[in-house]
Amino acid sequence: MRRFLLLFILVLSVLFLRPWACTKQDRTGSELSDMIDGRIPILLPSQVNYSKLSRNYIADKRYAIDKFCSKFWSSDQSNLSFLVAKNGQIIYERYQGIGKRETQTPITAETPLHIASVSKVVTATAVLLLVNKNQISLDQKINSILPSFPYPEVTIRSLLAHRSGMRNYAYFTEDPGVWDRNQTLSNEDVLRLLGKKNIQLESPSNSHFSYCNTNYAILALVIEKITGLRYPEAIQKMIFTPLGMSHSFVFELDKAQETAMPSYKGNNVRLAYDYLDAVYGDKNIYSTPRDLLKFDLARKSDQFVSPELRKQIYQGYSNERKGVKNYGLGIRMMEWENGKNFYFHNGWWHGSTSTYITLLDENVTIIGLSNKFTKNVYASRKLASLFGDYPFEMEEDE
Repeated sequence: MRRFLLLFILVLSVLFLRPWACTKQDRTGSELSDMIDGRIPILLPSQVNYSKLSRNYIADKRYAIDKFCSKFWSSDQSNLSFLVAKNGQIIYERYQGIGKRETQTPITAETPLHIASVSKVVTATAVLLLVNKNQISLDQKINSILPSFPYPEVTIRSLLAHRSGMRNYAYFTEDPGVWDRNQTLSNEDVLRLLGKKNIQLESPSNSHFSYCNTNYAILALVIEKITGLRYPEAIQKMIFTPLGMSHSFVFELDKAQETAMPSYKGNNVRLAYDYLDAVYGDKNIYSTPRDLLKFDLARKSDQFVSPELRKQIYQGYSNERKGVKNYGLGIRMMEWENGKNFYFHNGWWHGSTSTYITLLDENVTIIGLSNKFTKNVYASRKLASLFGDYPFEMEEDE
């Protein structure tokens, strides 16, 4: 009888207690965030089970993509790290070239390359996670977070959408008496110079779009102030670690200039670092196509941000003049009259060029990176026409 009673209690415990036992995979985004740090939200890996692609579908797309790549990157002298995926499944990859000529280090799937201004998408993602957790708001004034910021009308939203009216730090630091270019510039220096040197706005805040790296250098400082972490640590904790982006990092000039993949001109001349290479937020993230695929899938997931906030990310904010090109919150876009939208971001820093393309309707990801200067990575947008109604001609010459 006693043995039966013990067995009965064990069965009850399995039936009634198990639903409340919470594994890491079962936990909500909020609970996972609290596990790591209650103050800091994280980007959760996508949990969506997409339908599996057929062999014929993959073979058909792979053939077309390979033909395209052979046209633009046929030379053995080209440096390329490239991926196309649909529903999270990699359809095509291509890795070629020598990443570091001094050591003859080849580019492989695990070689982190400088993603240049695609870093802005990562910075924007961290900011949007903070907005989603109500730690900051899109229309909050920057000087309420960074008191020394000298432009009272600039908000989080206007920085994300490049509507602050600020000058690019790469240009105003060349003005006489502003900065000694023999000294390395930091994000804190950029903020200090804006006020101390009375750097005037190029245009009234929120009046029109003007792409400017200073916007994202300031957003990196906002992330630091709100999280209490340095930007490299915050991005690692909020995005790279939870997504398993093990080959991604924020470049720090004093730590990684000897180990990071350098960049080259088209004639293989290595480009030296300069006084601007310590500023991050607008650039200075290294990653791989496979890591960026994880990142893209996580951003597409419903767990990323609320539906209301998501709509604001993917709407254009620069409507002063009618046109196809526009900019959302940390993402470039093309808007056509048929209602089709194309979302992407390109990058260029020293000899590194990059493209990040996310086809939301078709759930396609296209990533192209090179650390040897070429604009051919930007031609990757033409591949969108393989998957949806996008007006790009595959055979069109660049």
